[in-house]
Amino acid sequence: MTESRATSGADLHLELSAGRGLRAGLAEALREAARSGRLAPGTRLPSSRSLAADLGVARNTVAEAYAELVAEGWLTARQGSGTRVAERARPRRPGPGAGAAAPPRPPVRRGPAYDLTAGSPDLGGFPRAAWLAAARRALAAAPNEAFGYAADPRGRTELREALAGYLARARGVYADPGRIVLCAGFTHGLALLAKVLRARRVREVAVEGYGLAVHRGLLERRGLRTVPLPVDAAGACTTRLPGLAAGAVLLTPAHQFPTGVALTPGRRAAAVDWARTTGGLVVEDDYDGEFRYDRQPVGALQGLDPDRVVYLGTASKSLAPGLRMGWMVVPAGVLDEVLAAKGPAELASGVLDQLTLAEFIRSGAYDRHVRGMRQRYRRRRDELVAAVAGRVAVSGIAAGLHAVLDLPEGSQEGVLRAAAWHDLALEPLSRHAHPDAGLPPREALVVGYGTPPPSAWSPSLAALAASLP
Repeated sequence: MTESRATSGADLHLELSAGRGLRAGLAEALREAARSGRLAPGTRLPSSRSLAADLGVARNTVAEAYAELVAEGWLTARQGSGTRVAERARPRRPGPGAGAAAPPRPPVRRGPAYDLTAGSPDLGGFPRAAWLAAARRALAAAPNEAFGYAADPRGRTELREALAGYLARARGVYADPGRIVLCAGFTHGLALLAKVLRARRVREVAVEGYGLAVHRGLLERRGLRTVPLPVDAAGACTTRLPGLAAGAVLLTPAHQFPTGVALTPGRRAAAVDWARTTGGLVVEDDYDGEFRYDRQPVGALQGLDPDRVVYLGTASKSLAPGLRMGWMVVPAGVLDEVLAAKGPAELASGVLDQLTLAEFIRSGAYDRHVRGMRQRYRRRRDELVAAVAGRVAVSGIAAGLHAVLDLPEGSQEGVLRAAAWHDLALEPLSRHAHPDAGLPPREALVVGYGTPPPSAWSPSLAALAASLP
């Protein structure tokens, strides 16, 4: 029979064997903990007084057990450093025949040396120092109740108010803080809307003929059929919406992914008119709307009709996807349904990250960061255009974190093989086509110039240039 004990000081769990003397039992329990590796080399043990009080034994009993293990080499004791597990007290490894052989380690798969696929910002550009400073200020100012269970499914008021001001100023969004719902990125927000649409008995959602398969898949797994709209130089053909049975449409109006075009004013108006006439919803994905290089960014579609457009934005492209921070600006008539779909409490985003982002925006650090990254990405896009000039055409507006390279007819497969030979990851435009879109063949590459770290940018461009015809 054994007795479990947990000590104060350094958190320590010991199994003291019954039937042995206290000192011998304690010494053996500590010895076995060090031998097995449960107490790692260098771990500081509780003082003899603390451990004795917690175990309910005499202090001399603990002191003698420590002294025995010091003499054996399991522990070290130095003035001012306390009693620690000795560095040479390494866990014992089983010898031959001591048990089943450890399974072989799977081979480590190395990714390509250079990556120009789209979808990621320059992660090295994350503003660590400014974010840490904002976190410290936010933590110092946070009310005590912020550390409790979050009761409001919309998220922290501080962030919703900061976002309302920023989105109105920078993206032309009508954003009442009470109608902002925080979520863990775009896919989380889209999943909530899919649940709402299903509850409304919607069966079809119109999507752009080119787009992210992960978004189409999310909608389809929730029982919503996706119907593709053709995409041309003016964006998605929203004029075709009245001929569909869709109850919602998903658009990337500021910078279509992946073709890189902007939705024209006439087609923006057509989408809003369709929603007003049918009672449908327009779902706006403003994934990189802040990054326009040849002019001021186009304002959000939501500003045309805040009662029919659900606006979704995230920090994934402007800061980092690892933050898992997104937001929805929801029409008043849909808000209760979205909150019911989300649940009775905020469970998606950590409170400290919400408070930090709120402070980051209020302090002006977010604007400064976006301006700095806008300059960086503009330089990269200019360098990309220069590197391929005279060989392939670059299509789409000067915006976002990717560009489309139109290839000479019949050259795409050869370019992709050459890229693989140069250890360069590239993806064709066709990878993003809806399977039912019936789009005309187009040989083109989607090049993500935000993805490489600064040290890999120039070699990535060189590998791309070497792969082109």
